[in-house]
Amino acid sequence: MPLIILRSALFQAAYYSHCTLWFLMAVVGWVLPGSVMLTFARWWAAGGLFLHEMIVGSRVEIRGEENVVRGPVLVAAKHQSAWETMAIVLFFPKPTYILKRELIWLPLFGWHLLKAGQVPINRGDRQKALVAMAEGVRRATRQGRHILIFPEGTRRKVGAPPAYRYGVARIYESLGDVACQPVALVSGLAWPRNTLLHYPRRIILEILPAIPPGLPGEAFFEQMESAIEGTSARLAAEAGYRADSALSSQSSA
Repeated sequence: MPLIILRSALFQAAYYSHCTLWFLMAVVGWVLPGSVMLTFARWWAAGGLFLHEMIVGSRVEIRGEENVVRGPVLVAAKHQSAWETMAIVLFFPKPTYILKRELIWLPLFGWHLLKAGQVPINRGDRQKALVAMAEGVRRATRQGRHILIFPEGTRRKVGAPPAYRYGVARIYESLGDVACQPVALVSGLAWPRNTLLHYPRRIILEILPAIPPGLPGEAFFEQMESAIEGTSARLAAEAGYRADSALSSQSSA
């Protein structure tokens, strides 16, 4: 455990220094086209992932790159940690994230998000959120961009019951002829939520075959959730997660 604490502290120091440096450098992008900010984002993401592997010792495996859709696509990903917010950008280089409005209020980081064309929504006002999402994704697809969304809305612990929100199906239906690319993963064993500790565990991300456009909303929603959850559960088992061990540790606590 002392080594875990040391590595975690070193990573936190290096990661936030890295973020601060890139966010300051990216200020020049405010007077340049938004594509420049997306390039900065890819460099920032690659650096953050590199630091986690080198300092924490996480072991990353990427699968399914041959499934990546070229051109506009709705990317629906499992969300367990901050790791995938960086990793997905490297495979879908023109991202438009649908994200909670509070992120826009963060100094520098939030301003960069706006410049890069991201879509903030107010999760406290469901109707306005749906309107903002619909307008934002239509604008982004006209620009040939990739729409990135975490259908559960927030990070979930490994093994937690799924909590998918139907809004992703409404986006899928509104996009008409745009396919959906499900992404399954296990990252929460190495980078757990709500803790400063990081662990040298396996991180596996799998890009699944696209769901074609044109399905009824409910059929799409069921297919998407089944694909992401089934694969994520398999990946978690491969990475060493055991549901019975997690339950016993919770009971003893």
